[in-house]
Amino acid sequence: MRLNAYLSSCGAASRRKSESIILSGRVQVNGKIVLAPFYDVDTENDTVTLDRKTLKFSPHVYYVINKPAGYVCAASDKYDPVVVDLIHGHEGRLYPVGRLDRESEGLLILTNDGQFTQSILHPSKEVRKEYEVLLNIPINTKQIDRWRKGFEIAEGRNVKPISIRVMDMSPAGQWLSIVIGEGLKREIRLMAQRAGFKVERLIRRSIGKMRLETLKGGEYVSLSFSELYTRIFEGGIV
Repeated sequence: MRLNAYLSSCGAASRRKSESIILSGRVQVNGKIVLAPFYDVDTENDTVTLDRKTLKFSPHVYYVINKPAGYVCAASDKYDPVVVDLIHGHEGRLYPVGRLDRESEGLLILTNDGQFTQSILHPSKEVRKEYEVLLNIPINTKQIDRWRKGFEIAEGRNVKPISIRVMDMSPAGQWLSIVIGEGLKREIRLMAQRAGFKVERLIRRSIGKMRLETLKGGEYVSLSFSELYTRIFEGGIV
């Protein structure tokens, strides 16, 4: 494993910050200072220290959780509870893969595997995400057609969903299914605002071909890398 990834897996810092820590000369492998972030570490036999304190290697773990509203997608936050606190008994650092804002709910991956995170988020993987969105008022065909053309919401970019369809009407408002690709910050909420609506609830229903069906709010499941990869790219429910 590369040294910067090793530090990240041990919970010392993010992979990017680990690079600067290594370059500062604070990391030793088997008693010798190593300044190369990509130095190859034998996770079973090498001893790695940071500021002369031995780091404990944490094997990669993968959790899939049904995020409830009210939790922030971060490792820590001064003001709000964070989603990683919902994982009981785990020691070491965890990171959410992608984002769901504080009031959004649904499918979320937590892991300490930074390389996996980049492989999922990179646009070349074309991992689509489906959301179920509750609008405050009904929507008509003309408004749906306008939404499909997209809105300018980020740095002059016209952002539009891959697909959008009307679901059931409820006493609370109108449900939509919206599929997006890249997933910009608050993308769906901003599109709804441009269209003249308010989002009452937002639930991520799927990541790739992995679909949320059984986990209740706050519940999670631990999967192996192969199990998670198969669900995302070949299909499966949680």
